[in-house]
Amino acid sequence: MEFVTVMNVPFLNTNQRSFVLLLQERIEKKKKTFVITANPEIVMRANKNRELMQHIQLATFVVADGIGIVKAAKILKQPLPERVTGYDTMIELLKIANNNSYKIFLLGAKQTTLKKAIDKINMEYPNIKIVGSQDGYFNWEENDISERIMQLKPDITFVALGSPKQENWIASNFSYFEHGIFIGVGGSFDVISGTVKRAPVLFQKLNLEWLYRLMKQPSRWKRMLVLPQFAIKIFKQKLKGKTT
Repeated sequence: MEFVTVMNVPFLNTNQRSFVLLLQERIEKKKKTFVITANPEIVMRANKNRELMQHIQLATFVVADGIGIVKAAKILKQPLPERVTGYDTMIELLKIANNNSYKIFLLGAKQTTLKKAIDKINMEYPNIKIVGSQDGYFNWEENDISERIMQLKPDITFVALGSPKQENWIASNFSYFEHGIFIGVGGSFDVISGTVKRAPVLFQKLNLEWLYRLMKQPSRWKRMLVLPQFAIKIFKQKLKGKTT
């Protein structure tokens, strides 16, 4: 496997289809897998937050969920083929789970959103076994979530707590589990449930999903300020020749 390092974060050099096939193989072979789908915001945060960076280093795979990462890799002369998004990966894994009657666990989102997501999955993927779920509003100090997952032994656990909570939760509990895919999927439950609409196909093809989200949620503008800072860091990394 080949990796491209962007600001100390090792991204798997892969495309969406190949990555999903890799995860399918690991499910079949019972190989425990921790997946982080990272965008520029996460990379920038990890370079300021030692704990998050440590958790990223613990991950089995980190993939480029963000056109900014793909463009950065190109600038660094180690191009990545395309984005590998948490949402698209989740949808493809649901298809695989449906074809193989796999067990899944859903962790995250509001209770109402989670229920709608479960109802949608049950309707569209009737062969999937949803063995358990938990909304994202739980007591972080006292809960039995990891114990439940240990007993239920799902093939795939989707964690939609937002970053960095989802990465921190998986990293903190990963050692307890015997097998399964554990992947952070951000706001994917919101999209699956219909609570939030994904960007139209045209925006997706033009890699402008970020613009669509900004148009729908103007309050996100402060988060967008990280992008020019990220670009500056990438050009500095290029000048220093820190690529692998």
